[in-house]
Amino acid sequence: MEFIDALHLREPWEALKAKTIPRHRSSMWYYAGGLALFFLAVQIVTGLLLLLYYRPTPEAAHQSVEMIITKVPFGMVIRSIHAWSANILIAIVVLHLLSVFFMKSYRTPRATLWLTGIILLLILIGFGFTGYLLPWDQTSYFATTIGTELPREIPILGDLIAQLLRGSKAVTGATLLRMYALHVALLPMLALAFASVHVAITTLVSRNVPPRAKLKGETRFIPDYLLGEAIVWLIGLAILLMIAVFFPWPLGAAYDLAKPSAPPAGVHPEWYFMFFYQSLKYVPEWVAITFYTLVLLFWTVVPWLDRKPRRTALFTWIGIIFIAGLAILTTLAYFSVVQEKASAKTELYLPASDTIGH
Repeated sequence: MEFIDALHLREPWEALKAKTIPRHRSSMWYYAGGLALFFLAVQIVTGLLLLLYYRPTPEAAHQSVEMIITKVPFGMVIRSIHAWSANILIAIVVLHLLSVFFMKSYRTPRATLWLTGIILLLILIGFGFTGYLLPWDQTSYFATTIGTELPREIPILGDLIAQLLRGSKAVTGATLLRMYALHVALLPMLALAFASVHVAITTLVSRNVPPRAKLKGETRFIPDYLLGEAIVWLIGLAILLMIAVFFPWPLGAAYDLAKPSAPPAGVHPEWYFMFFYQSLKYVPEWVAITFYTLVLLFWTVVPWLDRKPRRTALFTWIGIIFIAGLAILTTLAYFSVVQEKASAKTELYLPASDTIGH
């Protein structure tokens, strides 16, 4: 006990023991934050294991990933867990932010909590973007080429940002090294820092009860809520393991800088960028970048815009319209990718007489 007192752990322990969680029809969404934290831990552990074998050079990157898959014990499973958990993590954080938004849990005194959540989502998307190039296959190469070209449309700083991301005029070994450094050094430090702040604030402030929700009582944080959280973690881990085993993350053909090739049919970004990918088919790049920057700013400052204690339908409808728009754009994007791949296969198998118009 003296050791605990010396480290000043008694006060936070007593505070956690006294903490309670309100129970209502939407309280199940409280588990999303803890589940996101669990998948972040999975990312860190599997990332460290992959780091032992990965080599960040154009000549060795694809070969090292191939070695992990074929020769390292359980290497394919670890890589699949890392890749799938990254996508699941972003999906969970998006759902968590949406649940916070619709339950109005961003209002004072949780505005800072909302802000750190937005920053964490951007960091996780940065993880996805920087990690996409690391296998150095054809799909990741051309997707990164497109992705690093978009910042050029940003006024004044666009060319500088693109140059910093690539390290050269095109995607080369310098780009791979920079993405690797961001992925394994800078972004993990930022993620751990903001996640720590987010968790600390969560433990200090009480959970929000949505407007007009009927309170059914309270649950003790220790041990009742933590036990429920642990069950959710185990279910999440079981689902992740099944997906990783039965649907291994694919590895495409290596890209050779010495022998440039055309992009494969249907190359596209990850699912969380598909809405933006589709938007570029309708409006110029600078319009899309400006619009989504304004949307992001709106979501960031919404706690200071919606300050009324009662429920307001305006912001709820804004959220519904926003989600519907993103869902429609993402669906259209995937349809276009499927059609592009089907067209490429049709052209590939056409008889020679058909391909020359006879």
